[in-house]
Order: sequence, then C-alpha cells, then structure tokens
Amino acid sequence: MDQQALLGLNPNADANFRQRALAYFEQLKDSQDAWHVCAEALAKGIYSDDHVKFFCFQVLEHQIKFRYAMLTAVQQQLVRETLMTWLQSQLMNAQPEKTFIRNKAAQVFALMFVTEYLTKWPKFFFDILTVVGLNPRGVDLYLRTLMAIDAEVVDRDIVHTAEETRRNTLIKDTMREQCIPSLVESWYEILHTYQHSNSELTCQCLEVVGAFVSWIDLSLIANDRFVNMLLGHMSVEVLREEACDCLFEIVNKGMDPIDKTKLVESLCQVLQAAGLFSIQQEEDVDFLARFSKLVNGMGQSLIISWSRLVKVSDMKGAQDTLQAIESKGPLMLQLLAHEDDDISSNIIGFCYDYLHILKQLPMLTDQQKSNVEAIMLAVMKKLTYDDEYNFESEGEDEAMFVEYRKQLKLLLDRLAQVSPELLLEAVRRVFNTAIQSWQCTAFMEVEVAIRLLYMLGEALPASHGAHFCGDIAKASALQDMMRTLVTSGVSEYRHTSVVLEFFETVVRYDKFFIVEPQHIPHVLMAFLDHRGLRHSSPKVRSRTSYLFSRFVKTLHKHMSAFIEDILSRIQDLLELSPPENGFQALLSNDDQLFIFEAAGVLIVNSEYTAERKQALMKNLLTPLMEKFTILLDKLPMEQDEGRQAALADCLNHAVGFASRTSKAFSNKQTVKQCGCSEVYRDCLQTFLPALSCPVQKEVLRSGVRTFLHRMIICLEEEVLPFIPSASEHMLKDCEAKDLQEFIPLLNQITAKFKAQVSPFLQQVFMPLVQAIFEVLARPAEENDQNAALEKQMLRRSYFAFLQTVAGSGMSEIIGNQGVENVERVLFTVIQGAVDFPDPIAQKTCFIILSKLVELWGGKDGLVGFADFIYKHMVPACFLAPLKPTFDLADAQTVLALSECAVTLKTIHLKRGPECIQYLQQEYLPSLQVAPEIIQEFCQALQQPDSKVFKNYLKIFFQRAKP
Repeated sequence: MDQQALLGLNPNADANFRQRALAYFEQLKDSQDAWHVCAEALAKGIYSDDHVKFFCFQVLEHQIKFRYAMLTAVQQQLVRETLMTWLQSQLMNAQPEKTFIRNKAAQVFALMFVTEYLTKWPKFFFDILTVVGLNPRGVDLYLRTLMAIDAEVVDRDIVHTAEETRRNTLIKDTMREQCIPSLVESWYEILHTYQHSNSELTCQCLEVVGAFVSWIDLSLIANDRFVNMLLGHMSVEVLREEACDCLFEIVNKGMDPIDKTKLVESLCQVLQAAGLFSIQQEEDVDFLARFSKLVNGMGQSLIISWSRLVKVSDMKGAQDTLQAIESKGPLMLQLLAHEDDDISSNIIGFCYDYLHILKQLPMLTDQQKSNVEAIMLAVMKKLTYDDEYNFESEGEDEAMFVEYRKQLKLLLDRLAQVSPELLLEAVRRVFNTAIQSWQCTAFMEVEVAIRLLYMLGEALPASHGAHFCGDIAKASALQDMMRTLVTSGVSEYRHTSVVLEFFETVVRYDKFFIVEPQHIPHVLMAFLDHRGLRHSSPKVRSRTSYLFSRFVKTLHKHMSAFIEDILSRIQDLLELSPPENGFQALLSNDDQLFIFEAAGVLIVNSEYTAERKQALMKNLLTPLMEKFTILLDKLPMEQDEGRQAALADCLNHAVGFASRTSKAFSNKQTVKQCGCSEVYRDCLQTFLPALSCPVQKEVLRSGVRTFLHRMIICLEEEVLPFIPSASEHMLKDCEAKDLQEFIPLLNQITAKFKAQVSPFLQQVFMPLVQAIFEVLARPAEENDQNAALEKQMLRRSYFAFLQTVAGSGMSEIIGNQGVENVERVLFTVIQGAVDFPDPIAQKTCFIILSKLVELWGGKDGLVGFADFIYKHMVPACFLAPLKPTFDLADAQTVLALSECAVTLKTIHLKRGPECIQYLQQEYLPSLQVAPEIIQEFCQALQQPDSKVFKNYLKIFFQRAKP
C-alpha cells in the first residue's frame, strides 16, 4: 500500500496528507484487488497503526456492500476466512483493539452475515461461537456483531428498501428456525459466567437480549432461570440499569392482552418481593430514571391490554387488568412527584394514559378520585422552577425543564378533561394562597400560581376565549382570580419570571376586561412603566411590546379616554435610533414594530374626528419621515461599507414602521375615512427617492417595495401617480432577484386596478420584458446553482405576470406591442411550456396559452394568430409531455398536463372541426401516430366533459413514452 498516503489517515496529519489519504481511499474502492491487500493486512496483522487497520476494514466493507457479487466463489471464501482468522487473532493479542476498530469489525461481520447467511454461510453463528467460546475478547466481538446485525436487520429507525425488508424478514424467520435457541443459550452462558467478574460484557449481553427479545419467542427469555438472573442483576449497582432496560424490552413485546397482563403482574410480584418498589430508600437517581421508564412501560402495556379487552367485550379480563393498573397507582404517583425531573418525566406517559381510562369510566371510585387529586398536586409541585434555573443565560438544563413543563401541561389538560371542577378548585386554592401574600412568598411559588391560572385558559375549553360567560361557576372562579391578580400589586414583583407571567395571563384573559373595564388603567400603567416596556430586563421589554399590541387590539374600544396619554407616554419608544448615536435604545427594531402598530390601532379606532386622527397620525409619522430624509442624504457620502449597511437597515426600519401603522386600517375604517391619505402620500413621497440611491440598493428597494404593496391596499387609486416613477427606478440596473420581486407588485396593481392602469402597463410592458430577457441571457457559471435557481424563479415570475395580464382581461396590453414584440413574447411562452423542465412554469404557460386562445383564437381574433396556434401551440401540447424530463409520476407535472389538456380543449372550442381535421390529417400523422389512436384521440377531445379528455391525455402520453 501507498505508505505516504497512509500517513494522512492520522487525524493530526496536515491537510495535504489527509487529502491524499482520501484520494487513495477512493482509488482503492474502485480497484479490482485492493480488498485482497487489505484482507491480507488484517489477517496477518501487518500494520500496528489503528487508523490503518480501520482503513483496511473500510475498504473491505465497501467491497462487501457494493462489489461482492463481482468476486469469484474462491475470493468470497477468502473474505470469510480472513474475517475468521482476524477474529481468532483477537483472542491471542496482548492488547484488545480500540473500541472504534471493534465496532467497525462488527459492522463488517454483520454485512457478511446479511449477504451470506441465507445462501453460503448458514453456520455463521456456529462458526463464530466455536472460535470465541467464552473468551472475553471473543465474546465482546460476538456481542458487538449481534448489535450490528440488529441495526442492519431489525432496527425500525433505519429506512429499508422493499427488497431489504423482504430479505430481513426471511433472515429473521430462518434464524428463529435454525439458531435462536442456540444464541439464547450462549447469552445465558455469558451472563452466568461474567455477571460477577466482568460488568462490561454482562451489560453488553443484556443490551443484546433487550434488542432481540422483540422478535424472538418470548418463552426463551421470560422463564424462571432468565428472570431470576435479571432480578439478581437488579440489585447489583453496575448491572441494574442495563437489567432494567432489558426488562423494559421484555414488557414491551407485543402479545395477547391476557398473557401480557399475566407477564407484567408476575414481574411486578418478583420486583416487589425484591424490595424494588420501595423507592424512598433509593438514592441512585440514574437507576431510578431507568426504573421509572420500566414502570411506565408496564403501566402503558397494561392499559393497551385493557383497551383491547374492552374492545372485544371481555369484561372479566378488562376488570382484572384495570385492577392491575390501579395497583401500580401508588408507585406511579411516587415516581411522578419525585424531585428529580428525569424520573418524573419518564412516568408521565403512564399517568396520561391512566387519566384517559378514567375519562372513559361512567363513575370514579374514591380511590380513583384520590389518584386524580394526587396527580394534580404532583403536577402543580413539579411545574415550579428550582433555585438553579438560570433566567439570564438559559442553557441545556433550562431547555430540558421547559420541555418537561410542556409534558406536564399535557397532563394538566388531561386532568381538566377528567375533572374540571376539581382542577379549578385546586388551582384556585394554590393561586389565592400565593397571591394574597406575594410580598413574602418565593418567586417560584408566585410564578407557578399565575402560570396555573394561565394554563387553565387552554385546559378548560371556551369558544374564542369567552371564559367569562356561560358556565357560571367557572366564570366566577376565573373572574375572582383575575380580579385578585390585577388588584394585588403582584406586577411589582421583582423577578422577571413573575412579571412576564403576569402580562402573559392578562393578555390571555383580555376578555375579562370587557366584563370589568375599570381595571384597564392599572394594567395599562403596568405595561407602560418600569414593570413592562421600561423594565430593566430586555427580555421583559421585548415580550411586553408584543403583548401590549395584543392587549390594545382587543380592548381599544375601552381606551378612548386614555389614547393621547398613552401616545405621549410611548413617544420616546417610537424614535428611530440611527446607528451612529451609540445610544442603546430600550426596544429593538422588531419590538418597536409592535408599538407602532398599537399606536396605529389606537388612533384609527378612536372616536376622534377625521381631522384629529390625521393630526395624531402626522405626529406619529412625521418624525420618521424627517429622520429618513436626513439619513438618506447621508448614505451615499458614507465610505465604510459596514456603516452603509447599518444606515440602510435603519432606513428600512423607518419604512417598516410606517408600513406597520397602516395595519390598523380595515374595510370599516379606511385610510380615506380616517382622513389619513395625505400622511401616507407624504410617506411615499419621502421613501421613493431611496429607490434611486446608488448604494445598498437591494435592502432599500426591498423595504420600499413592501411599503408600496401596503399602500396599494390602503391608498387604493391614490397610489397610482407614484407607480410609474417607482417602476422606472426599480427597472434600472436590476438583478434577477430585483425583477422577480418587482413583478408581484405589478401583478397586484394589474389585478386590483385593471383598466385604470392599462396606459401605464402598455408603457412599462416592453421595458420590463426586455429587462427580464436581458437578465436571463446573462452568462452564468455552469455549476452555479444559485444563479440557475434565481433565473428559474425569474422565469416563473415573468410567466405569472403574463398570466395576470391575460387573466385580468387586458390582453390588449400584449396585443398593442407591435407584431415583432407580440411574436417574441408568444415564443417565450411556447419555450416556457416546452423547453424548461420546470412543471410550475409549464403549467402557467399552458394557462396563458389557453387564455390567449380564448381571447384571440376565434374567427375575428388577432391577425395571424390562427397560424400561430397550428404552427406552435398545438405542437407545444405534444412536445412538452413527450420530453424525458416531463415526469408523469410527479404531482406538479400532472397539473401541468391538466392545463395542457385545457389548452387543446380551448383550441378545439374556438376553431371547431378545422382543429380536428388538422390533427387527423396533418399533425398526428407527422408524429407517426397509428390511425386508430388518432381516431381515439380526436374522439376524446370532442367529449363535452373535459375531465374525460384530461384522463385520456395522461394515458395517451404514458403509452407514447418509452
């Protein structure tokens, strides 16, 4: 082998050597006899370097996986012998191989097994066991190989082809018949031999038993000698976690429900007799987490058995199983309430399913009611933050607790389904206790009390958040708690988690303030002062900005008396903060968007006159416009690119803020009715010059374009005078992406204003089309996928524009462009339908063609159009589907074909018998279509039901394609 290249296998080698090693590996993979060199090196132990040994196994693995069938019978025998020789040598070596080599060797053995076991190597396991016996190194490799076989043949997480699945089923069936009893015997021997002397091998063996038990005869494992041995392992510290997992797999095995109940119960008896249910004495939390998972498995297995027995009306079996489930109640509750979250989390599935059973029972016994209450109390206790939770810098532990809280929330929802009254009463008790004495209560107790009130909002169903009407008991309990919350002063609590929970809950129950509006001023003050938008924590300020806008949107009708006060209090939060002033603003740009929106909602929905609304909106937007003009003048002078980008971002934010205020308008409160047209026209006047700024074009154009989209909706026809100059700027020096994003603006204008914008579209049509053609014609690197994708998206946008123009009944815009231009455009549509393998664009092109045939295809249509139909359109309807890239198994392509059928139907509709004659006598014969198929095709085309023809066309092309 190339010694220089092998040096690059070492992870510490320099990049050139590593590159050479990679190239060498690729070379050996393709070589005819490299595997032989590697096999010999392994069998004879030629190399001592671990990375070279690993490399040899990789070459061998590649040979077995991809080129094994090319080997002769003698060569295949040599591979088998090599592996067995290597295995034998492992028993004698002074030192065992590194773990990564043993794992790779096990994968290679497993590959050989799946390749040869059913044909040339039925004695695979016999041969391996004969070599390894009970030698610890041999046993280690044997067990690793079994786990690798499990990964290849059984593991459900690995996606297999249908062929591999069939092969794997055959392998398992053959193993069950021929060797599983011997394998089980070998596992027992290994466990028996090493349980006291080699914990690593014992744990490996238990893992193998757990992996295989799901598909072998359970009686081979679930018998006295195995179970007694496993129970023995449950009291050995180094073995018990693995033994627990093994028992979990045994319990999880699919079987008859009555047998499953018996199995679980017999296991429980022996575990209980061994003292394993007394978990208070247990200090090893890692073991208890596994034990909790085992109890969870037992509980869920029994619940599945109960459901199946109820389904087949075996009431006696169901009753016995329910008793078995109930008997696990005390243990389930202890584990759920355990202070370690992993232990608690592992039993939640059982609790959840147990509550589901109770939900189905007509009456609950006292014991069941008591269990429900105990689960409730445990959930409330476990929802509480602990002292270690780091609110300032949330890491992995914090993320895990948040995830765990979500699981607990599902339990709470399920509790609400079983006993809503009980849950409401329990939350009320906890809430009142904590909130009435919040000043001297730990933050976590106060937070969880408010959190529980918040969670009731989802747990107790109410249509559109109407919690404060309907069910009197529920409404008055929630109303009492909300009143307590907003009058208690708890929003002054110093901990961020409590303040955030306060605002979240106030907004979740915003309908409470419709019932008791007298509390709105207090809550508004909390939002506006140091508790909310001016809190010392950026996290609180940010979340409060969003919640404040939600609060205002719901309750603005009740705020008319405070509008100007609110606007003056938030004025400084609405300032645009340019990058150069170095001042750290209280709110981020994203947060400010919500405040601008809230301000807009307050002004637009106020009871003021149109004049007053206009004045307030001017006060809101004029400072933005003034800052915008100053910054825009500054931008071209700025030399530093980083500062340029920061200024452009700032300008963009100004446009975004103005845009966001316009969201407050509606059909009932239009810009015109509120007297605000002038302000937004001023904004347009201020922002449009940014389109001709020579630097940072992409960012600025994107912002102004978005604002124009909003203004088309808000200002209606008042926006039209601004469109021509905006378009002119946007079509200058543009890239594919600019055009692609400009076209939707034109589509919006075309679809909305139709004839009103016809003169403008006539004027802009060809410049736009030429700009598109010019960008599409630019050469790009052959493998530049980004450029290719941008061109594809631009093509789609171009065709979407043509579709909008034709579909808005404005085909004259295309028709009036002069014969040459019209032809040029039509040819691009034909090209789009046929030449580019993009079914989305092809579909649009066929829609355009259908529309144009409908408009111009009659006897009095556009001069020369009938010729175009026969020379180009009809052929396009055949050439496109006949392309090898037109994949009839793809859903998008089938939609394109459906539009192609519509095009042919429309041509037939407009041209009548002449079209059939052309197909029968000229076009289809030129494609060498058989006369009877031509007849069949024309009959299908003449069917009145277009569905018939669409289905036929698909079959026609399926037959026509090789």
